[in-house]
Amino acid sequence: MLRFLGGAGSALLLVLAGFLIWQSRASREEAIPPAPPPEAAEPPEPDLPAPARRSRIARPPEAPERNKEERRFDRADRDNDGRVTREEMLQPRRRAYDRLDRNRDGRLSFEEWAFRTVEKFARADADRDGALNRTEYATTRPQRRNPRPKQNCAC
Repeated sequence: MLRFLGGAGSALLLVLAGFLIWQSRASREEAIPPAPPPEAAEPPEPDLPAPARRSRIARPPEAPERNKEERRFDRADRDNDGRVTREEMLQPRRRAYDRLDRNRDGRLSFEEWAFRTVEKFARADADRDGALNRTEYATTRPQRRNPRPKQNCAC
């Protein structure tokens, strides 16, 4: 029992020592890094003749960076009036619906909705018996869009 208490006490002392060392290092580090030195202002351009002024490389004007939501809003706002209307919001869905509505009757039947699956089944059914065997079914496996090249190393 004494050995157990001695081990627990020494473990607590080690943890306490580690905590104190960590705190002492944290208090020495600066909480806020110093500010960078101010950039030197460019000297004003002397009055140079027009050809000499044109020969200098001009920097493009700096545009403020737009965040992800601002870019998404700009894509949705088709007429650039600063507002997204219901029609603008539904436009991508309408295009997807129109692609699926094959007979253009304004209604989507199950066959139209499942058109790609039906088409894939018809391409895979080589013997045209209305069912897929194992080898025919294997041809319906989804293709990878960006297959990764195999590594030649044994890492």
